Amino acid sequence: MDKFTALEPTRLYSSSASATNKRASRAQPISRWIGKLPADIHLLVLIYLPIPDIPAYARASRATASLSRDEKIWERRWNDLAITRHALDDTLNDLESKQKPKASTCSPPTIPVDDDFGDFTSAPRTPSVPSLSAAFTSFAFTDASPGKQTFRTRYIRAHSILYKCLAPLQQPPHTVLSALTPLIGTSLLSQARSLRLLSCFLSPHIQPVRNWDILLAALKAATDRFDVSLLTAFDAADSRGDEVMMRQAAHASWEVWPGFGDWEMGKVWAEKREILYEQGRWNPLANFTEENTLDFTPMDEFMASVIRALEQHGTRAVFVFPPAAGVLIGFAERVANEVVGEYIAPLLTRAREISNTLYLTAVAASFREAWKIVDVLITVSSSFSGKGKDKAEDVVFMMFESNMDEYLDEEIESLKQAFELICKEWARSTLALASHGSPTQAQRTRFLTAQNPALMKRNVLASFTDVLLLPVTIVPRTVGAGVVAVGGAVGGAVGAVGTGMVQGIAMLNPQRWVGGTGSVNNAKEYASFGLGDSEGEAAIFEIGADEEGGDDGVDEVSMAPSSAQDTISIASTNAAATSFVPSTSSTSQTDVASSASAMKETLAPTGNLDLLLSLDVALQLIHADRDALKRLETFASYPGHYGMRVRETIEEAFCEMLGVLCNRHLEKGFGIATERMDSYKPAEHEETASVAPLLQFFELVHIGDTIQSMVQVFFDKELAPHIDKTDFLNVVVREKKRFENTLDDCVAAGLNAGTQVLMNQVEHIILTLTKPREYYPPEDAPLELGSTQGCTEAIRCLDTHCKLLKGSTSKEVLEVFYQEVGIRLLAILQKHIKRQIISLNGGFQVIADLNAYYSFIASLKVPTITADFSHLKMLGHVFVVEDAKDLAQIVRDVTRYGGAYRPEDIYEFIQRRADWKKIEKTVDKTMYNLSFKEDCVIC
Repeated sequence: MDKFTALEPTRLYSSSASATNKRASRAQPISRWIGKLPADIHLLVLIYLPIPDIPAYARASRATASLSRDEKIWERRWNDLAITRHALDDTLNDLESKQKPKASTCSPPTIPVDDDFGDFTSAPRTPSVPSLSAAFTSFAFTDASPGKQTFRTRYIRAHSILYKCLAPLQQPPHTVLSALTPLIGTSLLSQARSLRLLSCFLSPHIQPVRNWDILLAALKAATDRFDVSLLTAFDAADSRGDEVMMRQAAHASWEVWPGFGDWEMGKVWAEKREILYEQGRWNPLANFTEENTLDFTPMDEFMASVIRALEQHGTRAVFVFPPAAGVLIGFAERVANEVVGEYIAPLLTRAREISNTLYLTAVAASFREAWKIVDVLITVSSSFSGKGKDKAEDVVFMMFESNMDEYLDEEIESLKQAFELICKEWARSTLALASHGSPTQAQRTRFLTAQNPALMKRNVLASFTDVLLLPVTIVPRTVGAGVVAVGGAVGGAVGAVGTGMVQGIAMLNPQRWVGGTGSVNNAKEYASFGLGDSEGEAAIFEIGADEEGGDDGVDEVSMAPSSAQDTISIASTNAAATSFVPSTSSTSQTDVASSASAMKETLAPTGNLDLLLSLDVALQLIHADRDALKRLETFASYPGHYGMRVRETIEEAFCEMLGVLCNRHLEKGFGIATERMDSYKPAEHEETASVAPLLQFFELVHIGDTIQSMVQVFFDKELAPHIDKTDFLNVVVREKKRFENTLDDCVAAGLNAGTQVLMNQVEHIILTLTKPREYYPPEDAPLELGSTQGCTEAIRCLDTHCKLLKGSTSKEVLEVFYQEVGIRLLAILQKHIKRQIISLNGGFQVIADLNAYYSFIASLKVPTITADFSHLKMLGHVFVVEDAKDLAQIVRDVTRYGGAYRPEDIYEFIQRRADWKKIEKTVDKTMYNLSFKEDCVIC
């Protein structure tokens, strides 16, 4: 037994270790499972658990107690109070400051107890509210450090403060406000903020007490009574003009507004504005004159009244009401819809009854007038500047949306009708001029009579650009307002056109473009006339001087439509529609030095090809499209669906203009010109030095090139801001490219026909002016080494027409034309030589003519055809070689002509020698070592 020693009792865990382990166990993370449910499910339940049930849940175990202190739960509760969102921290502090004296005498001391149920300490139950919430409020959470502001500590503080304000809600409804006044203060704003804070506290998301729904109903009833009293005070202050009191009542009412439905105070204030009930003062139909034209002076007065009301009431609304209430924008919407919209509707209806053009003008002008609402809103309130400007613009956009579908559809239809009228008027005037014109009338072309067509074209485009830069008057007014009221041919379209349009057409008068060339009498170049009676009402036009007694069947001045419905916005240029037809003044050019210009001055018309195209028609089409475009640009800032439709309509209008200009004018005119040139027969005309159809076709080419340049300028100035020019799939870019390709094809086809006509004329000149023995003169005739008359006239004809084409087409097309002329001239000369009998002396004459032709071709600077004519010039030597053997050697020398002619080809030429019968045997024997008498045997 001695060898067994008893074991001494030892302390397994010291007291310090026990405390440490206890604290460590509390610091361990929450288990992922609490009972049979994951901790996440418990947490989700706690987020929606009423506040009175949280202490009971925390007492279930250490895990539930620890989970009840999770920040996610209390962050949700704090956010539901909306103290931070609505900036109610000062209100909470004020409530706490009012409760501090009472809390120092009534609040019992608590002793912190460290237990396993979340560090709660018991306190006497508050008898005033017999509910389980007392169990929650009777505990003080003491585990958080004083300096640490967690969501849990924030909510506990707010809960303890607001809970003490719930007792007055159990009193009778009519005494609730008076009982709450000592707790929430006496100022209107503090009372409103306190009531709002209590309504958030008693919300279903928090449920701070068991009977929260009963208390919330009592609070809502008290809030409604408070809001009614605020509305009464606001009305009284409004009646006496006390804006300070109105501001206090409005801000207090906004604080207690629940946030859904209409805000009663703002709605009542807007309904009492007199501007909403003054529609009877204004007559929308007063904007129409007795002549059924538009004069928006009455609408200016109406909008001035509306703007004054918006400025007056808007300034007060900005000062009185909170910015978030949106009272000003709501009031502006009512004014726009109920006042301005009701004024515009009958105006547009009446305008539609009169004419479509007047309707389009009225729509754009009405929208421009209504846009003043946006300007005044931006001026009155700074909240509408910058990004807030969209709200102000939406007021007018939404008001005008009901008119947009009809307007956009009518804009395109009216534009098509305007284009149709322009084309028909041009066809009618052209037919009249062609049927009444006499061959003696000198229908001189414009570009061809200019000293410098390229400079003239630049002047035209510069004037056209100036016209595009002219402002367009959208809102029609009287003469006193600074806009000329045009009657007669202009009709109801004055609103869309305005002074800029009328003066623009006058600026583009073709007579002005050539004023410095001497083709017209400068003293009588223009005649101004007015369509009005008084001097201030006259619409100024500029037209060419009338010929003496010249009644060509077309009244250029008094051309007026039969009715206003048939009037188009561009009709003011009907007087100028035929101004492109040259004047028949007897004044002749005396300062023209070149022979080509002198020839052009005496040119008589053939087939009236110069009537097939007109810059005036292009101007009218472009200006009609520009008028529509300027009206559409008024709506360019429209957002959403209608903004897309406006942009599509702008593109469609331009494409429609290009289509009409291309298919109805350019393509048709060039086609007729090509057909007439094909039917031209030089033998039927006495004039041999020029080809009248070709000269007139060159004028058409100049006009077509100018029209294309005008379209390009119009595209760059007006369309480019609305589309992406680099987008080759864009419908406008594609249509413009098609227009340019069609014009190029028309010019190319016409040049092909014109080249054939020119060469036929050249061949006719050579045949008719070449004498029978031109190249076989008598032996005793003196030898003249100059060119023959036929050669001289042919070269003069070619040189004249080739120079006329310069400046009207591209360098590539010009080079192709020159090359085609050279190739065809080469064939004509070869054919012409083969028809002649050429003596030795006549051979020198052939060489002289070939040298002249070569010099002309060399001046064209086309290397390929220059080389061909150089070889043809060398071919002339075969007619001046006397020795037959030498001639045969020349014929066999292929390298002499650069391979352009074979010996067989040259053999055909030498057969035209006068002495061919004498030298034929020698030439054949030398060339082919052949003699028919010796080598040929007939059996």
